[in-house]
Amino acid sequence: MSNVSGKQRRTPNDRQLTVEREPTILVGGYLPNDLLPGEEPLEELEQLAETAGARVVGKVLQNLKEINGATYIGKGKCEEVRDLAKQTGAKGVIFDHDLSPAQGRNLDKIIGLKVLDRTDLILDIFATHARSRMAKVQVGLALYEYRLPRLKRMWTHLEGQKGGIGLRGGPGEKQIETDRRKLLKQIWDLKVELKGIEARKERTVTARGHDHYLVSLVGYTNAGKSTLMKAVTGEDVLIEDKLFATLDTKTSRLRLGGGMEVLLSDTVGFIRRLPHDLVASFHATLEETRMADLLIHVVDASSPHARGQIAAVNAVLKELDCADKEMLMVFNKSDAVPPELELEFRLLQCEYPGSVLISALKGEGLGALKAEIRARAEARAQPVTVSVHAGDGRTLAFMATHFFENERDIAGEWITVTGRASKAVLERLLAAGDTVRVLSTGPAAE
Repeated sequence: MSNVSGKQRRTPNDRQLTVEREPTILVGGYLPNDLLPGEEPLEELEQLAETAGARVVGKVLQNLKEINGATYIGKGKCEEVRDLAKQTGAKGVIFDHDLSPAQGRNLDKIIGLKVLDRTDLILDIFATHARSRMAKVQVGLALYEYRLPRLKRMWTHLEGQKGGIGLRGGPGEKQIETDRRKLLKQIWDLKVELKGIEARKERTVTARGHDHYLVSLVGYTNAGKSTLMKAVTGEDVLIEDKLFATLDTKTSRLRLGGGMEVLLSDTVGFIRRLPHDLVASFHATLEETRMADLLIHVVDASSPHARGQIAAVNAVLKELDCADKEMLMVFNKSDAVPPELELEFRLLQCEYPGSVLISALKGEGLGALKAEIRARAEARAQPVTVSVHAGDGRTLAFMATHFFENERDIAGEWITVTGRASKAVLERLLAAGDTVRVLSTGPAAE
């Protein structure tokens, strides 16, 4: 089937574009079970394409029994795409699949336009949104490694294109002559630089978390993590209704009441079939996730694909060796669950007992979320009774934000506090000197 769309959907990204949105055709060739239950074909790809700056002018779909090794979809469908492109004036074609270099070359010849696959598109979005040096190095490495076996095709594109979707962040027009050896040298240099960045990042996260309980937000892209981050910390973070708005991790203090603080990090959103090279390159950005004491898995409860999105996030966490970390499920947008999804939502809540329902946008359920984070942080700490000299204001101030106090007794110049402390906090108290006496400790939580 094919579809020509004359309407241009307006997105928040429109305001930032300084060039005309690129007319594009989307193509999907789906095997049985490729799509999530209830998922519309090309639905997510259209969101990705619009985020990249495309204007979707047509769609072509095919149900496949098997993948065509030469062109992915059938030859007749390839010709249909070519004819639709001529009819609509499309400048590019995007497949909702990963194409082999050979398939890409064959499709180029048949269709006669720039043909991109799903990974091309996701890498292009990341290249566009990368701001920090760390993000640029990570995205650049993933781009180069993905495009290395596709150089011949890419140079062909560049000879007839002035940049555009799928051609950003990589070799570029000025480097058309770059041969394989030079590109390999660039990959090597980026790997060396990234290794240094990762080492510095690990030291930073380790030092930052030495005294603090570390909490990391994870979730499917556009699930509302940044909105939640702003709602609970008050920090000014970028919030946009588009995919992969957040690439660089932001960490802020989260006050849980009673003076207690933890560190909360917002991370890049995940997506189904996230390119492996991208996950591997983004280890530095995801260091907060890898080092976290608690992962808060933010789920868009209003999405009909919530279950599949949970599975996609869990798959990436497994790839990061984070699958066994303590996790708290948080169902965001729980106030906007449509009637037809209420039963499915109740089933999800039963599958994840102890989950928290919130609306980050409206500020609902945030008190319960903070209370749950505090309870989990306290449960991980060990029982401690410590006496601090009243004149040691520095230690008392430190305990006010790092010590779970249950009881306090003042006798003369000494203040005796009973409660719980993490191993790192206890180590700091033990090293404080004569003004601090650790009277007793209990077993730490498993």
